[in-house]
Amino acid sequence: MGARAFLTLLRSWPEAPCGPPPEEPEALVRAAARHGLAGFTEHALERAGWRLPEASRDTLRREARSSAARAIRVHALLVRSLEALGAVGVVPVLLKGYGLARRLYPEPFHRATTDVDLLVLPAQVAAASRALEGLGLVPVSERPGHGGAHAHHHAFHGPAGWVELHFRALASGGQALEAEGLVAHAGEFELEGHRVRYLRAEEELVYLALHASNHLLQRLAWLMDLKLLLRANPGLSWRRVVEVAQGTAFPHLAWYALDAARRLLGLAVPAEVLAALAPRRWQRGLAGRFFSEERLLSARLAAHKAEWLLAKLLLAPRVRPMARYVLWRVGEVLPWRGLPPH
Repeated sequence: MGARAFLTLLRSWPEAPCGPPPEEPEALVRAAARHGLAGFTEHALERAGWRLPEASRDTLRREARSSAARAIRVHALLVRSLEALGAVGVVPVLLKGYGLARRLYPEPFHRATTDVDLLVLPAQVAAASRALEGLGLVPVSERPGHGGAHAHHHAFHGPAGWVELHFRALASGGQALEAEGLVAHAGEFELEGHRVRYLRAEEELVYLALHASNHLLQRLAWLMDLKLLLRANPGLSWRRVVEVAQGTAFPHLAWYALDAARRLLGLAVPAEVLAALAPRRWQRGLAGRFFSEERLLSARLAAHKAEWLLAKLLLAPRVRPMARYVLWRVGEVLPWRGLPPH
């Protein structure tokens, strides 16, 4: 029941949950770490007045500090990247990561992040790539199962960490969410002395939902992002959300994430929005099984490659392109055992 106590914390936020502390505190701690929210959970427990046993409390503290240390390292690389891109006249859209956590979470390092994600126009990729290489970052060769029609970013790596330079916001099963429209509507802001862009609230909600579903909702931090974004934008236009999602190649992916966030975290998604984005009835039924509370808490699909690929195929908005993609991934990835699903 400890893992469900973790979910209770997320669902209740910003209010304190009712009831006594969890009976299985170690399960709560494991869930918080697994889903990238150890720091946030430590904060939420204190706010709720739930005091864990000393051993569990120490474990959670270590997980939170370790996560924060990684996020601080990513933040340093983000600042350097923004400076380098600014020097060549490129103002990127910040996707997820520190820029999101800084706007939505009590503290920006409460949410785990492992790399820098920047979205630029395709015409800016060459200049931005040279700027990143000037930081000592080296382009990373495409992994098996990636590249070509399925590519949406170039990865760079060095001693300072990883940067993903996106020229598409998302690619899934040979279909893409292109950058141009998103960048055109993004607002410009300042982040610690550097010019950045953030997506418009409605488009950010759709993007975050698509991204979460593309990864089969295996981190509840991605659903918590949706909850906090909606809380920060109470005047958000649901009509615009529907228009944006339906304007992509995969509105069904938005439905999977929004429906799961509604069921697990109490996200107030209007029924007409879900109806407008809903996949076929049989896919809704499968989503209820693949994305049940128990399966999402355990992140089952992330640990089972065959189930992961099956879920990707069965829940795809367009099955034929996804079938070709899955067959390609199977052929490319099988020799590379141990690669995590992506």
